[in-house]
Amino acid sequence: MPLSISLITDTVMTPSVRLQEMIRVIRSARTQGEERGIIQKECADIRAQFRQSDNGERSHSLAKLLYVHMLGYPAHFGQMECVRLIASPRYSEKRIGYLGAMMLLDEKQDASLLITNSIKNDLSHSSQYVQSLALCTLACMGSAEMCRDLAPEIERLLRASNSYIKKKATLCAVHIIRKVPELAELFTPSARSLLSEKNHGVLHGAVVLITELCEHNPDTLDQFRKAVPELVQIMKGLVTSSYSPEHNVAGISDPFLQVRILRLLRILGHNNDTASDAMNDLLAQVATNTDSSKTAGSAVLYETVLTIMDINSESGLRVLAVNILGRFLLNNDRNIRYISMTSLQKIVQSDHNAVQRHRGTIVDCLKDQDTSVKRRALELSLALVSAVNIRSMMKELLIFLSTCPPELRSQTTSGIFNAAERYQQSFVLHIYLLAGGDVRDETVPNLIQLITTASELHCYTVHKLYRALVKDISQQPLVQVACWCIGEYGDLLLKGECEEIEPVQVTEDDVLDALETVLQSHMSSPATRGFALTATMKLSTRITDNVDRIRSIVSIYGSCIDLELQQRAVEYNALFKKYDHMRAAVLERMPVMDKNSPGHTNGDTSGENKEPDPSKPKPVEAGLLSEPASQAAVFFRCESETTLFGLPKEDDICFVMPRADIFFKSMYTFNLRKKLHFSEAVQLQMKAPSGNVIPAHGLGQVTQTVVLNNPNKASLPCLFLCSCLSH
Repeated sequence: MPLSISLITDTVMTPSVRLQEMIRVIRSARTQGEERGIIQKECADIRAQFRQSDNGERSHSLAKLLYVHMLGYPAHFGQMECVRLIASPRYSEKRIGYLGAMMLLDEKQDASLLITNSIKNDLSHSSQYVQSLALCTLACMGSAEMCRDLAPEIERLLRASNSYIKKKATLCAVHIIRKVPELAELFTPSARSLLSEKNHGVLHGAVVLITELCEHNPDTLDQFRKAVPELVQIMKGLVTSSYSPEHNVAGISDPFLQVRILRLLRILGHNNDTASDAMNDLLAQVATNTDSSKTAGSAVLYETVLTIMDINSESGLRVLAVNILGRFLLNNDRNIRYISMTSLQKIVQSDHNAVQRHRGTIVDCLKDQDTSVKRRALELSLALVSAVNIRSMMKELLIFLSTCPPELRSQTTSGIFNAAERYQQSFVLHIYLLAGGDVRDETVPNLIQLITTASELHCYTVHKLYRALVKDISQQPLVQVACWCIGEYGDLLLKGECEEIEPVQVTEDDVLDALETVLQSHMSSPATRGFALTATMKLSTRITDNVDRIRSIVSIYGSCIDLELQQRAVEYNALFKKYDHMRAAVLERMPVMDKNSPGHTNGDTSGENKEPDPSKPKPVEAGLLSEPASQAAVFFRCESETTLFGLPKEDDICFVMPRADIFFKSMYTFNLRKKLHFSEAVQLQMKAPSGNVIPAHGLGQVTQTVVLNNPNKASLPCLFLCSCLSH
């Protein structure tokens, strides 16, 4: 029989046959409807008993009602009966009344206020068992009003000579402090004196009470730090004490009290050298002598590790703590392995070298069957990657990537990508080819930046990515990078000369067919189609026989339902028709990207908050504006050695364009960050803009520096330059 049922059956004055019979009948019910019928009949009988005068059956009826409440059925009509039984002079009725109050009442019920006076009277009762009932009830469901009224009584009982009462009074004081923090000062003087008790129950309550006082009122820390030597002596006594059957749990002397003391020492030693020095030897002793083969010992050691890491401990002691966590990783209990890796994750930055010693064990945890353990092992493994172990760790992580569950693939791929980008960039392309569909979108510009800087690998990269594109177009980030590379280095692909890979002859039609497949596929996102269309346009300067086909593809998308794609196609058509003489220069290869340029995230998705720059205009949400801006102004500053359009050096030049957003999109598409050659003697270099959003209605501005190299002072038509900039 469950303990709670046994407690109910043992507390009634009359024989409990009827209660046991009710339990038997309810359990024998074959359907839920039959059970509800039995409960309704019994509840009707209980209500009738409550309406009658005192006949000795009330406590028995309330016991039955509490069992009904345990099954989840309504029992609120027994609340007032609890109040009546608590006021009874008979202990058996008080006991079932207090039990009912703890189960049926809470601080939100008005009936709870009716028992305040009864509790106060019982706290002064001559019987310790009646006092105990009142203390347990107050600690369980006492409201803030009750706590304020009864706090002086609890403080008085903390000084009682009876250990049985002290133990319960300390826990009741903890509840009062949580409910009414301003009453904490009332219990501070008595809390320190309780540490001199020999009774483990009182000591446990005292440590919990002091912990609560320190957490709610940091001003008391200095006062209780003076008690650190006492706590150290109590802890040493527990560690070195002989076998005591009363307190022994799996060979550990009162592990519950040890854990509480260690937790309190952690609070007292935090950022305090004096208190930390006083407990260093004790922590070393506990860490060395505690047996971790049983759960009780592991709990004590884990709390010891947390204490060592949170106080100002010695370096050798911190290494010992990390080694304990390393031993936990070998434990057969998955819960222990999980909390070990969780703790190592928190200290890997501050104690990196100590954690590195257990790298092999951590990597082995990637093979665990439990997904939560795998996730923790993955996070910790990625944190341990460094320039020294990048090759070995990448090997292990790539093996894990090939077998990891689907819910971990994205996290694994992105983590490996970021680590490779930081320490071993040669792995990045391999990761994309292996799991390009699982990387996050923000890694696409990072890989493109890496490809542009590795000029010796351009041929190898474009061949590998082209083959991956032909094989599978479902992995969107991979397809985007492949399209970009084909657009930039399509001429290297068509040559078919690559020393690092088996040569395969690729025709112009093959490349255009692949890009058209991406454009027409339902799996392609709008961003991917934009990459494919731009790549197709760039190939118009890298091939010789299919320019008309490219012009036809571009013109088709001039009426595309997707506005972004339509806008690109319209601009490209304009480049074919009006500015064909500039097409080759505009569509040259992109220069090496600067990772510090605006808009380059470098894979940082932490989302950390940065203070806004008051000197920069604030972006305006489009949803707040009723009308779009009809035109926008873009300002340029002349940095040439001569004058521009008759304006003095360092003067601002303003170009007003009906569609300024086209200009900034074109900046990426048409490669205006490189030097544009207007003639053999004049060069215009446009640097990165200050932002990528132009606020509407003149509420802000985006600036971009233009460097004009005109050593021969050639005259430039203003219309010609404006036409160039507007596209």
